[in-house]
Amino acid sequence: MKPKAIQVCDLLDSAYGEAKWERHNPPLDELALTILSQNTTAANCQAAFRNLRDRFPTWEMVAQAPVEEIADAIRIGGLADIKAPRIKAILRQIGASGSYNLDWLADVSVEEARRYLEGFPGVGRKTAACVLLFSLGKPVLPVDTHVYRVAWRVGLISKIGAEKAHDLLAEQIPPKRVYSYHINMVRHGRRVCKARNPRREECVLREICGYVQSGT
Repeated sequence: MKPKAIQVCDLLDSAYGEAKWERHNPPLDELALTILSQNTTAANCQAAFRNLRDRFPTWEMVAQAPVEEIADAIRIGGLADIKAPRIKAILRQIGASGSYNLDWLADVSVEEARRYLEGFPGVGRKTAACVLLFSLGKPVLPVDTHVYRVAWRVGLISKIGAEKAHDLLAEQIPPKRVYSYHINMVRHGRRVCKARNPRREECVLREICGYVQSGT
């Protein structure tokens, strides 16, 4: 019998289609977007990013702008007074090297790229993983609330911290399946395996799901 993680990959790909990797944004854009996405909706995140780039067409301009103006530009995304100084601090660190281009991360190891990104204020495992996966196509799994919830309910992880969840799931998901697994876990979490009132009868994982089998 296949390991449960592989069964999950197969069932989700069958239900939603195998997601093929496409570069979402340049790595610095992806980093800023991921910071802006925290505790807000995708629509508000995108609106905040557009406002920021409309007001400051280059990242150098953002780095040099007063933090109050950055916060004003991203206000729609929520937590602007926290995110603005974080973005400014990161950009100033990056700009100190003389360039606002992070494409070089594609040419170093996953661990080196991850350590570099996690060296920025407010950048943890999930944010770094989003940049590495979505922008650079590196097989690094971001464990967001949907991935964590579905993985816990189906029985791939226990109720552990996010750091351990990243490590444990990374051991179970083959690198070539990481992108589709992440995309489809998010889809499944949003459409079926919701935090409240999960739609068990529609769940393609129900036959192997410990949560469904327990009748919780």
